[in-house]
Amino acid sequence: MDFIKILSEITRKAYVELEETPSYGTYRKEEWMIPMRDGVKLRTRVYKPSTSSMTPMSKEWPVILERTCYPEQSVIADIHGENLARRGYIFISQLCRGVGGSQGEWVPNINERNDGSDFVSWLNEQPWVSAIGYWGNSYLALTGWAIADIVPDKVKGMCLTHYGTDRFKSAYEKGMFRQDVLTSWSMNNAGYPVEADRMDSYRYMPQIQVDEALWGKAIPWYREWITNTHSTDEYWQKGWWKTLHEIPKNVHVPLYIRSGWYDHHHGSAMNTWAALSQETKKKSWLDIGGWNHGFRSCIEGEPIENPGKNEVQAIIEWFDLILKRKETPTKRIATYVIRGDRWEHHECWPEQDVEVKKLFFNCHQESVVGKVSFMPVHEEKSASYQYDPNNPVPSVGAESLLAHIKNNGSLLQQSPGTRMDVLSFVSDELTSDIHLVGAIRVRLFVSTDCEDTAFTAKIMEIQPDGKSYSIRSSIASISHSIEGTYEPGSVISLDIECWDVDYLVKQGSKLRVDISSSDFPQYHIHSNQSGEWVKQTEVKIANQTVYCGGNKASYIELPVR
Repeated sequence: MDFIKILSEITRKAYVELEETPSYGTYRKEEWMIPMRDGVKLRTRVYKPSTSSMTPMSKEWPVILERTCYPEQSVIADIHGENLARRGYIFISQLCRGVGGSQGEWVPNINERNDGSDFVSWLNEQPWVSAIGYWGNSYLALTGWAIADIVPDKVKGMCLTHYGTDRFKSAYEKGMFRQDVLTSWSMNNAGYPVEADRMDSYRYMPQIQVDEALWGKAIPWYREWITNTHSTDEYWQKGWWKTLHEIPKNVHVPLYIRSGWYDHHHGSAMNTWAALSQETKKKSWLDIGGWNHGFRSCIEGEPIENPGKNEVQAIIEWFDLILKRKETPTKRIATYVIRGDRWEHHECWPEQDVEVKKLFFNCHQESVVGKVSFMPVHEEKSASYQYDPNNPVPSVGAESLLAHIKNNGSLLQQSPGTRMDVLSFVSDELTSDIHLVGAIRVRLFVSTDCEDTAFTAKIMEIQPDGKSYSIRSSIASISHSIEGTYEPGSVISLDIECWDVDYLVKQGSKLRVDISSSDFPQYHIHSNQSGEWVKQTEVKIANQTVYCGGNKASYIELPVR
């Protein structure tokens, strides 16, 4: 069964399971072509309760609006349209410029502010509209964020899920490109069919030419993403991406932000929440669940009994409040506790009252398995491994995968010592629970015999039965960490920073940290060459060393409540 069929069945079931009875027996679907400021007309699907007339409408209605670039998901819009109309809403789904019957040229992102503003302003003037709520997930949330600071007065709030306005954060982690997310999305949304194999595309060198070589023609916007590797680059600091980044601080309408611990936009979404004004936060909601991008629970090893509200339950609760009851929300922040299978409420996120505890690495020179403990290690030691870019460590138990979304989550891991290019550090059994609330950071002292390379960290829980499950992972390249030229063989400190998390490590378990140099296809394969990664044509093997103890004490910082 394909993805759309699965999602359709899930969506239909979610509406059936709602407790309330629809107020209207039938609905009507219409299609309009709405002109934008430049005369381009966009295909707009309108779903109305059956008692409303064609034109003009016979009364005022609350409107829920989305704008989408995914015409293949029209069957999902039909399900939402029917069910929301029968519950007394007008649901409107507009197709973005250049897709699905809308006029104009499809270029991702850059037209959404003008087009979205034009359409919502037009809706604001219609006498049959009593109030407007904006709703969207992923790119559909981007189309909402694009206008969140310039919406007219009838817009009473927005429900924006699995997206954030810090696009750079969604694209890079310390010089390493989120390959599976953005390359696969580009292939799927090139504006024409791309038949090339994904893995062949990810591995193609030089990557700057993959579009012409494998996809059929150059895609300028993809080339811009892969060549602007620093947040300070002009590409991110001017134009559309700068505008998007600045929008949250100027938003005044209530927001319902929903994210997942294992959604590829989570880091960006949390930066966006942090950028909101305190006044906006006072009337906004934030939910973070144990979900991936498809709102599926992705925590292996135990049953999930409290996954939280599904998307249908969430939008009905939110829009009934702001559009039908016409109430202003009060701040609500809730996070799902992984391995605790419960939800907790917070006054702020991230929490401020946490204790940072350090776990220190203790290397075993003759083994890829060492120890980690809360006691500092005085004797300086080291452990080494060889990293071959032609044999990268596969991404399993990741945060930012899209085409390989099934590998996102707190998932079962291989045993320590399985690969010789992965160093594992394992703690003693915990004598009490450790509740991790916030962002984990790993400080490594490292060296390599290459001019540039990358180091990864994955934090795990080893449960009493010996099975390891991932908690968080991240990566950093040397060149983007030191912002300068590296001298092969020299020892440097490197910070690997993970996204925030709410995770309960239970008494009797052990903590485990794996250090390596690849996490593919979550991130691009580092070639161990210096210079722009997209222009490199060959790889070489790197000999990596991690140092422990003394003046080169590598450690992990845990935010503990």
